[in-house]
Amino acid sequence: MNYDIIILGSGPGGYVAAIRASQLGFTVAVVEKAETGGICLNWGCIPTKALLKSAHVYHYAKHATDYGINIQGEITADFDAIVKRSRSVADGMSKGIQFLFKKNNITVIQGFGKVLSGKKVEVTDAEGTKTVYETKHIVLATGARSRELPHLKIDGKKIIGYREAMTLPKQPQSLVVIGSGAIGSEFAHFYNTIGTKVTLIEMLPAIVPIEDEDVSKQLERSFKKNGMKVLTSSTVENVDTTGDLCKVTVKTQKGEEIIEAEIVLSAVGIATNIEGIGLEETGIITEKDKVIVDDFYRTNVEGYYAIGDIVKGPALAHVASREGIICIEKIAGKHVEPMNYGNIPGCTYTTPEIASVGYTEKAAVDAGLEIKVGKFPFTASGKASAAGARDGFVKVIFDAKTGEWLGAHFIGENVTEMIAEVVVARTLETTAHEILMSVHPHPTMSEAVMEAVAAAYGEVIHL
Repeated sequence: MNYDIIILGSGPGGYVAAIRASQLGFTVAVVEKAETGGICLNWGCIPTKALLKSAHVYHYAKHATDYGINIQGEITADFDAIVKRSRSVADGMSKGIQFLFKKNNITVIQGFGKVLSGKKVEVTDAEGTKTVYETKHIVLATGARSRELPHLKIDGKKIIGYREAMTLPKQPQSLVVIGSGAIGSEFAHFYNTIGTKVTLIEMLPAIVPIEDEDVSKQLERSFKKNGMKVLTSSTVENVDTTGDLCKVTVKTQKGEEIIEAEIVLSAVGIATNIEGIGLEETGIITEKDKVIVDDFYRTNVEGYYAIGDIVKGPALAHVASREGIICIEKIAGKHVEPMNYGNIPGCTYTTPEIASVGYTEKAAVDAGLEIKVGKFPFTASGKASAAGARDGFVKVIFDAKTGEWLGAHFIGENVTEMIAEVVVARTLETTAHEILMSVHPHPTMSEAVMEAVAAAYGEVIHL
């Protein structure tokens, strides 16, 4: 059967593109070699949040007396049950995508897809049978996987990636996490909270290194307060896995240190899935493991498109979804605006959570901008105090000359639910005055946004 559009990959880029294409009247097929929903729904965004929620509940239970609640008996974390719940949540979301595909008359072709010249796709199924499909448009949305360091090969047992970290057969007593980006920090927090002895190692001077410096410092303080060992400006020289425990040789600012742990989690980034999918044969240009596309995700070969982790830009699920919609609407002949990559929110679901968008303070200064900075700590928030979640703050950055809202950096309880206010405000070119005129409900954590904006302009009330 021929289709108007064939999409390789059913992650948040692929499945969203498929549904939008169906809504616009195209006949659509999605090629998927594994579970529908891709890494995000099955092995990334969703199941990790389920794990983190379990850790959050466990932490609350352990500290119930702080809230005047007495719980009788020993409180323990049932690791098997936590993992089982996480997998159940992921399975439910995957089935939800299957339902949406059926609802929108989207065909799922199970197997490994490879693009051919002439707008054709070859799919190899589990038995090795190859079938060729013809189409008018091909969208590549093949995603990414854990990146491996040359001296730190993932064996799936003692040295693991994020997939294995979600389904370990038992809770490790000790864990070394290499890399403190969102993935590394979230797993470090999860395991540390449920009782594993965790060491987090980051080669750069600060953890969550893409975040504002103040946010990085706050998260490190919070991690250390909760018993985690954090090593920055440190590199892993070698991991010896021959014994019962891994021996991790770390070069720190104070000299060489050997750390023993049951498991080593490599969280040093991702590698794109562009091998073997026919790019060379069709002449599609790549650069540094990314497919080169224009503002509407068209490759250099007519009729072939690419979105998500395999193109330049933040490797985030919500970015891939928006790219998919833009790509499909452009194919349909609609007037669409290119993505504003300067207004993409990023979230890290540790405790405290991190949410940010736009310029960091350093980036704004480095760009030569004259800025106004406002900061409001959650220690001054009534809702944060009532919730027992006083760690963190809201920080905002404005252009002192134009009033443009350059960036915002949140760290604290539920701040990932708050950052969209800033994204919308920046999209609408909202001024600080308009934010201050917008009444924020009391008592809420979101009041801190209004207060931080007021602080930037010398009008803060509660600080």
